[in-house]
Amino acid sequence: MPLIPYRLARPILFRLDAEVAHELTMASLAASQGNLLKWGYCSARVDDPITLAGLVFPNRVGMAAGLDKNARCIDGLGAMGFGFVEVGTVTPLAQPGNPKPRMFRLPEAKALINRLGFNNDGLAAFIANVQRSKLRQEQQSARGQQPSRMLLGLNIGKNAATPIENATADYISCLDGVYAHADYVTVNISSPNTKNLRSLQSDAALDALLGAIGERRERLAQLHGSQKPIFLKIAPDLDAEQIEVIAATLKRYGCDSGGKVNNAWGVIATNTTLSRDAVHGLPHAEETGGLSGAPVLEMSNQVIARLRAALGAQFPIIGVGGVLSGADAVSKIRAGADAVQIYTGLIYRGPALVREAALAIRQHAAG
Repeated sequence: MPLIPYRLARPILFRLDAEVAHELTMASLAASQGNLLKWGYCSARVDDPITLAGLVFPNRVGMAAGLDKNARCIDGLGAMGFGFVEVGTVTPLAQPGNPKPRMFRLPEAKALINRLGFNNDGLAAFIANVQRSKLRQEQQSARGQQPSRMLLGLNIGKNAATPIENATADYISCLDGVYAHADYVTVNISSPNTKNLRSLQSDAALDALLGAIGERRERLAQLHGSQKPIFLKIAPDLDAEQIEVIAATLKRYGCDSGGKVNNAWGVIATNTTLSRDAVHGLPHAEETGGLSGAPVLEMSNQVIARLRAALGAQFPIIGVGGVLSGADAVSKIRAGADAVQIYTGLIYRGPALVREAALAIRQHAAG
């Protein structure tokens, strides 16, 4: 039981500007994760292991990228009971992101809108923070001896100033930097807040990007002695034809000639949406940016279901978008996801959601 219930902290945080509250929360996590103050939010991890993309996930609930862009709070997030934590998105060079204000709450819809724009301190600072994580230091020294250890995903992107035709170079630069420190790497091509980024989801552009990343991954695997799976993070604003194109491209790289999944690739569905249908008329609903939270649940689940049908039973899928309860988490598993991630749900529900979701999924899997 947390010493400081989130239900008491949330009203205070919600009186602040959304980004100010976010920064205050992350600073508090960073300051407390190495001392006894972490008992205010830590929780025993639910044991529900699953093997996905060749990795053993200790449970099926993860922290989505975007909350901890600079990898400052890996230990604090890990203490909440997540089976895996994904940090980033990181870009090769530091960048401030879009002008403020750029984050807005829609409490009536249990939603957020953000147009942060990959604000981060750059690749060198990001890697240094990962290396400072006590959890990662312990896990690296015990690698191979702790099959139930929390996994770490590192999420990579392109700088806003990099022309879209040169985006591959940014992803390769980030992959080179993070590879040795990640359990898996996520390639983010779906943020709506970096100009033209989503165009990389199209057929030819996606094929070229995955080909280049796959080729570099082979060299890095030889250099480091292990192949790390790469997940592609896609948008919810895709029609059936676009999903089929993405699925076909992923299968070309993620399956062998006989159609067997090779554990080299996976997909994370989905990022935030540009749609405002579910929040029309609410304060801040017309702000530019990506909408996350409860309104994205069904959109995300529909993409997951179509991906599962197109990719087959064994291809790794992580579902994210709109998980605010254990039932929401189970709905993603029913739609076809192997594991789930949360972000906005953590803001509205607090750390208790992690255990609730993990227990619900375990109970569902048990029948």
